[in-house]
Amino acid sequence: MKQERNVISVSELNGYIKEYLEDNYLLQNIWIRGEVSNYRPNSSGHMYFTLKDETSALRCIMFRGYASKLAFRLENGMKAIVCGNISVFLRDGQYQLYATDMVLDGVGELFMAFEQRKQKLAAEGLFDSNRKKPIPAFPRKIALITSPTGAAIRDMLRILKARYPIAKVLVVPVKVQGAGAAEEIAAGIALVNARRAADLIITGRGGGSLEDLWCFNEEVVARSIAASHIPVISAVGHEPDVTIADFAADLRAATPSNAAELAVPDRQELWMRLEETKIRMTRQLQKRLELSKQRVSLLAGKKVLTSPLQYIDEKRLLLDYTARRLQTAFQSKLEKGHRRFASAAAALDAMSPLKVLGRGYAMAMKGEGRAIRSGAELTKDETIYLRFAKGGATCAVMEAWEEKNHGKDTDL
Repeated sequence: MKQERNVISVSELNGYIKEYLEDNYLLQNIWIRGEVSNYRPNSSGHMYFTLKDETSALRCIMFRGYASKLAFRLENGMKAIVCGNISVFLRDGQYQLYATDMVLDGVGELFMAFEQRKQKLAAEGLFDSNRKKPIPAFPRKIALITSPTGAAIRDMLRILKARYPIAKVLVVPVKVQGAGAAEEIAAGIALVNARRAADLIITGRGGGSLEDLWCFNEEVVARSIAASHIPVISAVGHEPDVTIADFAADLRAATPSNAAELAVPDRQELWMRLEETKIRMTRQLQKRLELSKQRVSLLAGKKVLTSPLQYIDEKRLLLDYTARRLQTAFQSKLEKGHRRFASAAAALDAMSPLKVLGRGYAMAMKGEGRAIRSGAELTKDETIYLRFAKGGATCAVMEAWEEKNHGKDTDL
């Protein structure tokens, strides 16, 4: 009887090996030393290369997210220490290193220390943009905290004098390499701040190896720069060199010479700007002068200036004309008022009870002057008063009645 075979696919095998390797903690986050070869940058930003030694080779890939964080440019032949995880690419069935970090061999420990210190200080907020102070546009005093010898100080002094000679330059001599250099740089920054000796600080040095520049990676220097009340420009090494002092400074310069250029304006450019401003101001003044001349010419032709008495005579005529108009308007309004008054008086006269009395009628009133409208208002022997058109009479009531009591109507 044949024994059944346990048959699996290639994909299943590669998948099993992949899981086995990824579950092995010894093959994860592992650091491997070797020489870089077969490096071919990809348009996607991923980096493909081989890490080899005298007898073996290992395929490696570093994805764009990790590759963009490298502080140097990868080249074939470099000695490097690469960190990553071992896994299998399922399609080819080949295991390879998926790199997450890389440092150059020989200075690998310094690179690790650099990255760890940078992360620590960044977490504390020493590199935050809201802490950065603006560089003064026209500094009056500049403090150079650097070595008093070497090409860097000479270049900065030459450029500062050529570009902006009115600025006073104070050189604070310090060591920029070796034991105690970091402490001297930090003390120099603190001294300039304590004495308010400048309104701008430049600190740095010329190029060198990572070990030569290491004092500018020390924590004491970064903290002194961050604590400075005076703006600080960091100028360390050449353009590719990056130090922790660069992150802490208010402005990073690619080189010491570049720092001097960034620190002060160019007097030639200032002179050109002044000349341009002078020309614009002259043109504006000339334009305003021409406009003023035109206004004076217009005013000079006005009659009020050429013949002031004629101007006054014209105003007098206008005043007489206005007075006549006012007088006419007032007379018209007065006559209109008279007519309204006469009409109202005639209307009142027509409604006057005296007109009725003039036709032979009389008006009976009680003692208080109230008109009597009905016989029911009277009592026997009550005294009443009669008003005629002319004069009156006092009468005593013999009898009072209303028309309905006698059953007849009297037509007056």
